[in-house]
Order: sequence, then C-alpha cells, then structure tokens
Amino acid sequence: MTDASATAARRPGEPALAALGLSAPDPDPADTSAHSFPGGGRWRTEIPSCEGPEALAVVLKEASRLDVPIHRISQGSGVWMLSDAEITEMVESTGERDIELCLFTGPRGTWDIGGSTRTDSRGAGLRARGHDAVAGCVEDAVRATELGVKCLLVADEGVLWTLHRARVAGIIPADTTLKVSALIGPVNPAAYAVYERLGADSVNVPSDLTLDHLTEIRRVSGAPMDMYIEAPDDLGGYVRMYEVAELIRRGAPLYLKFGLSKSPGIYPYGHHLRELTLATAKERVRRGRLALDLLARHGADGDMAPLGSRLPGELQRFETSS
Repeated sequence: MTDASATAARRPGEPALAALGLSAPDPDPADTSAHSFPGGGRWRTEIPSCEGPEALAVVLKEASRLDVPIHRISQGSGVWMLSDAEITEMVESTGERDIELCLFTGPRGTWDIGGSTRTDSRGAGLRARGHDAVAGCVEDAVRATELGVKCLLVADEGVLWTLHRARVAGIIPADTTLKVSALIGPVNPAAYAVYERLGADSVNVPSDLTLDHLTEIRRVSGAPMDMYIEAPDDLGGYVRMYEVAELIRRGAPLYLKFGLSKSPGIYPYGHHLRELTLATAKERVRRGRLALDLLARHGADGDMAPLGSRLPGELQRFETSS
C-alpha cells in the first residue's frame, strides 16, 4: 500500500482542474484528526448486514476473490434470529480469519407493539421499551458472548450503559466491544462524547454528517467512528465514495462501512429473503473493492490498521461504582 505519510493524498480530479485554473484551496492541517487506532492505522473496514452463516460464506469468498481486507463483519437482525449452531459457525468462520464478528442485541422498539414508531415523529425509534426489552438485550449479550461473540451492536443508551457495567462486573467478558448503531447515531460532539463515556467502543454516526461535523467530533473524542461510505436506503441512501480519503483524514480512527443503496431492507432476516440477502452481501464486498481502488488511485490507501486488530484503545468512561 502507498505510504500516506510520505506524500499528501491527491484529491479527486485535482490535476485536471488545476490545469483549468479551478484548483481547490489546500486542506487545512488543523482539520486533520489527531487520533488513530491502537497498534497503528487510521482506518479499518466493515461489511454490514451479514445475516447468517450462508451470507457470511458469500462475503468471505468474495472478499478473497476481490482481495478486500476485512476487520469486522456485522449483522443487523439480532442474536435472537440465530440458533446456537449458526452463531457458533459464524464465530468459527470469522475466528479462522481473525475477523471481528458483531451481532445486534434485541428486542427493539420498531418491532414490538408500540405504535409511536409508526407516527410521523417516529417516537422512540429502535430503543428498548421497558425493563423487559432491556432484559432481552442483556439475555442476547450473555448468550452471544458465551458462544464466543466478542462484539455487540446496541441501539439504546440504557442498554449500552447496562452492558458496559456488565462488562466491568465480569458478567460478560471484559474484552467484549460495544458498538453503537447508526439508527441512534449521535450528530454532535457533545452527544458523541456521552456515548463514549457510556461504554461505546465504536460509534456509528449518520452518513449525512458534514466533514466539518467530523472535525468537531474529533476535537472532543478519539473513540473509533463507524460510517457508511454507502448507506442503505433506510438510512438515506447516501453514496460518499469520492469523499472517502477526506472522511479518513477528518474522522480517523474510522471504520469504513460498505453498505448498499437501492436495495430492500432484510431485517429481520429469514429464508424467504435468502436470494436477496446473498446477492446484496456479495455486492457489498464489491462496493468495498471499488472504494479501496479509489483510495489507491488517490494515493490515500496507506495507514490501514493491521488486519486482526479490534480493540479501541484507552477511552473515557463514566464511573460505574455509583
């Protein structure tokens, strides 16, 4: 890979535009994130919406064919939608390749009997409604970690804090990482810092944040950030591939998530969605290859974190004793 520290990355279209007298202002060094992943590197990769062992096998085969490096694979339907045998198979397959597997905890407000999420205001969204919903998320967390899952995806601040406390108390393994869903992602630096202190090890921000928003966040928090380079339609359908080098410069340490626009939702997954799920899983890997090729053409493909790295480094936390 190109050593990004040796030469500045070329911006899209820069030589041609400069020849036409349309050069853009030089990037402000003050906007560059001062943070990186522990062990080195400023970006990692993630393939989302990998809903079971069969989809995982498709992703791994396509990643090998296209030479797409993968740090993390995540699933969106939830722990409760997988059998013990399916979880074990996914843990073993990712473990053989030193890839982090992240499964979603449930239940969620958008799937239960509450009607407020179907109103124009969208109510409480995916958050866990009531004690029993929190308990269900904890049940999923305990079950998944006992089967070897090391990363849990959460969509509720209370669940996040509860699982962080469970981690500190030894109820789930201390090296379990907690990832905040894009569906409750923070949109300002103060909120981002709160999620970090509640126990988040990586925080998925909405893909419509501006570059300046990322710089604002990085001035208050070094917690790893997750961002869809291409977002699914239910998250806006944004395609920000040509910004990927600048997203890394501003947002590092950053997980590049390769989603897919113009595709139907697949949560909660079942066999009735098999063909769609396998086809979209394969295409997400291809989208990743396209983004990585673009980084290489711009001389910005250096500083990838080592494959197999998963921990977030030292982060700020609220006290759990009180």
